Amino acid sequence: MWQSPIAPGISWYQASAGERPDYPALDGDKSTDVAIIGGGFTGLQAAFNLAKAGVSVTLVEAARFGDGASGRNGGQIGTGQRAWPDEMEPQFGYERTRALFDMAERAKRHLLDFARDNEVEIDYQPGYMSVSHKPGKDEEYRKTADIMANRYGYTAIRFMDRQETEERVGSTRFHCGVYDAGTGHIHPLKLVIGLARCAREAGASLHELSPAMAIRQSGGKTMIDTPGGTITAEKVLIATNGYIGRLEPVTAAHIMPIQSFIGATVPLDGLPGVIPGSEAIADSRFMVRYFRKTKDGRLLFGGREAYTAANPGDISIHIRKQIAEIYPALKTVEITHSWGGSVGITLPRKPFVREVMPGVTSIGGYSGHGVMLANYCGKLYADEITGNTSELDFYRSLAIPPFPGGHALRKPLLFLALTWYALLDNL
Repeated sequence: MWQSPIAPGISWYQASAGERPDYPALDGDKSTDVAIIGGGFTGLQAAFNLAKAGVSVTLVEAARFGDGASGRNGGQIGTGQRAWPDEMEPQFGYERTRALFDMAERAKRHLLDFARDNEVEIDYQPGYMSVSHKPGKDEEYRKTADIMANRYGYTAIRFMDRQETEERVGSTRFHCGVYDAGTGHIHPLKLVIGLARCAREAGASLHELSPAMAIRQSGGKTMIDTPGGTITAEKVLIATNGYIGRLEPVTAAHIMPIQSFIGATVPLDGLPGVIPGSEAIADSRFMVRYFRKTKDGRLLFGGREAYTAANPGDISIHIRKQIAEIYPALKTVEITHSWGGSVGITLPRKPFVREVMPGVTSIGGYSGHGVMLANYCGKLYADEITGNTSELDFYRSLAIPPFPGGHALRKPLLFLALTWYALLDNL
């Protein structure tokens, strides 16, 4: 089975996604209206919608489609932006916060509508819980649910007391939470595979194993150099997210990759009390632990601790330890697959959208909330190119500062910060 050169481990998604077609590497120079760097949710959605509108589009991916965060993430869709509206409103005010919330709801609908309309099976399962790993948060969670329903018109969410939280999670580890019936979770690699198929059928030129090595500009055109040839384009979308490397310095200064790791257990046939409703769950740690049940009854459990800044020799050792804290009965459970990948974050945990060179737009930094936002931003970029919307301006207007320290110091500083937050999570 294919082992990604850009991320550790072979995922359960790879083992269960079915046929994963190959796409040829770029071979020779090419001219196109729009060139896209990155074959994840953002890039493939942009390619699909541009090609469908009759725009000439060429997309290059360094590895295979889905080898980055889009095909290796936790599969949770979420609701709203990365933060709850009541957390955002003091900074942005009601009108702007409401506009961002409504945008995220459109993103959610777009994702599910795309899968339905294009017959892409994504194994969608409804239900999501956000739960508190510390006591004394009942009023905070109750207030969030009330504000969501009464101020933002989102009535699918409600407060859960400790008893209900324990019953729905199947663990005594959490103290309260909110239950969201208006969202759920998916098989992300199946979505990537379906997106690539739709983009190709719409007429997009798609190329795997074709890393962008440099971006140059001359005479009003942008050139992207790859090992197999150079693409010359009128417009360029950088959709690499946490895998930007040194390709483009403005993006690299604003989007930081951090690693997250996931393990998949054997089907839990004898333990029906573990997430009996098969919902997705995320806890209240800064270093979030996220987990869910698959359609065949496996527990997919993800998280990150500061000591895993380098790729661990055996990801499953650390994942099993975290699972056992929540489900002691699973302390010796067999983990059939374990894998990792880079999540692209920004300092304020909000998406980064910016023209980084004339005609070159960079989009990323979804900060763990990218399953729906990355897909939608790809669509919005295509719509903007074809003159149909300026909705990306919601994100362009956000103040996204660069990470401090420059290229040499950013990662050590981030490591220290994550170590500090991991300590706070355990107090």
